Amino acid sequence: MTDSKNGGFSYYAIAGNIGAGKSSLTTLLAKHFKWKAYYESVDDNPYLSDFYEDMRRWSFNLQVYFLSSRFRSQKEILNTRESFVQDRTIYEDVEIFAKNLYQMGLMSKRDYENYSNLFHEMVEFLSPPDLLLYLRADVPTLVRQIQNRGRDYESTIRIEYLERLNNLYEEWINRYPYEKLIIDTDHLDFVNEKEDLGKIIEMIEQRRFGLFS
Repeated sequence: MTDSKNGGFSYYAIAGNIGAGKSSLTTLLAKHFKWKAYYESVDDNPYLSDFYEDMRRWSFNLQVYFLSSRFRSQKEILNTRESFVQDRTIYEDVEIFAKNLYQMGLMSKRDYENYSNLFHEMVEFLSPPDLLLYLRADVPTLVRQIQNRGRDYESTIRIEYLERLNNLYEEWINRYPYEKLIIDTDHLDFVNEKEDLGKIIEMIEQRRFGLFS
């Protein structure tokens, strides 16, 4: 694999469940490769707190906000033609979060189909990442990391919700059609242990320079 399909600049993206460490790894990889970092819009999201209090009421609003925000960001960063690493992908919106809300009865069929149709129209204008990094983590790992970062609006997230998301992530990553690298993170501490971060960087560089396909 080489970073060529986006015209000479590299586009890497990090996918994974809530609490998997996407933002932290985005920061660390951007620093290592001297690339730009683009983060998911969370702290300034006007719907997130309301959503966790009443998912049925705010599910469609939240998902449309994320979709719009990510589409706008991805257009912008692709147009800069500079190498970058992105925290979470636009694909996860429809494949994981909206689908889960629909399956749980927290989003109506009408809203889900409307949302899905909008998503498929929008992604026609975007390019997939040169490499998708999927951070795989068991639910206890996710819960511990969510608790450690201490966001108030995440305090009401249920274990069942994380389990359902994990199952959808596994289904999605198995049929993801583009370049991907699955990283099991349960026994890695890439934030505090340089050796663990080095293992991830080595895996990326092996894939990046075509040492392993």
